[in-house]
Amino acid sequence: MRWKTVLTVFLLVVLYLIMGATVFKALEQPHENLQKLTILTQKLQFLADHPCVNSTELEELVKQVMSAIRAGVNPSGNSSNVTSLWDLSSSFFFAGTVITTIGFGNISPHTEGGRIFCIVYALLGIPLFGFLLAGVGDQLGTIFGKGIAKVEKMIVKWNVSQTKIRVISTVLFILFGCLLFVTLPAIIFKHIEGWSTLEAIYFVVITLTTIGFGDFVAGGSEMEYLEDYYKPVVWFWILVGLAYFAAVLSMIGDWFRVISKKTKEEVGEFRAHAAEWTANVSAEFKETRRRLSVDIYDKFQRAASIKRKLSAELGLNNAPISQEMTPGKRALSVNFGEDRETYPSFALARNGSLFLNGLSPEYADRRDIAIIEHLK
Repeated sequence: MRWKTVLTVFLLVVLYLIMGATVFKALEQPHENLQKLTILTQKLQFLADHPCVNSTELEELVKQVMSAIRAGVNPSGNSSNVTSLWDLSSSFFFAGTVITTIGFGNISPHTEGGRIFCIVYALLGIPLFGFLLAGVGDQLGTIFGKGIAKVEKMIVKWNVSQTKIRVISTVLFILFGCLLFVTLPAIIFKHIEGWSTLEAIYFVVITLTTIGFGDFVAGGSEMEYLEDYYKPVVWFWILVGLAYFAAVLSMIGDWFRVISKKTKEEVGEFRAHAAEWTANVSAEFKETRRRLSVDIYDKFQRAASIKRKLSAELGLNNAPISQEMTPGKRALSVNFGEDRETYPSFALARNGSLFLNGLSPEYADRRDIAIIEHLK
């Protein structure tokens, strides 16, 4: 990719970021200001209702709550009844979010040993998961490809063009994938987690695009019978969903390569036609120029032949030729008497290729005639 193309794409991305920042600011900043005002009001009301607590002690409690939230601990309710965020199921889910690069951020290691291990684990696990993702994506692509092929065979009977068949099969492929990996999981999460429809769809899309803000994370429900296998199942759904999106992106990339190849072939054909047309025009021009040269040469030959014949008829074959004139233009003077000064100079009168000094052809037998012959 040339640097001009990179610069253009970079400017487009920056403009896209500025547009996104403007929209998010307009949508989210008023809500943020409202929350700030609400928490300040709640603090003042709490201090007014409990005069035994001063503002310093309240701020210390708030800091402890914030620290617990950052550590992934829910400070609400009785902490003795809250399940551990680092049991085997939750740890498995956290490890899965590390190698998938989702990183919800609801929990994170806080010990030095945990952070060091997380670094090494991520560096080794991310490439390994990428390899697995590519394999699963290829298998899904093969499965969906066979299904698409069957659909295309059915559509061919309708006498539809190949382009329309490809578009229809692609739309069906995307719709089926969205139904299987987006719509159905959203319905399940809405039922299990108690989320709204928008929140469930939001979580599914943010997760499968590996954004993973962490504001919504599966596994927050209090259904005890789901604790042991719910999060591992969610991770396997993430694996297959990411593979599906990878297959879609791979298919789109293949289409772009095919379109690019066809475009290059069409450009090549156009260039070949242009080169052939140029060669034909050049050959035709050369042939026309050759014909014109032959015609002009023939005309000059005929003119020279007529000149020699006329000169022979007038008995001028032995007349001396001035050597001072150029070969392109020669002047031949012939004197037929010794009394040249007897006749004054007259204007030249044309007689074929002969010029007679002021004389018409009928006076060509005078004793002093100056004949000037121009040859080209």
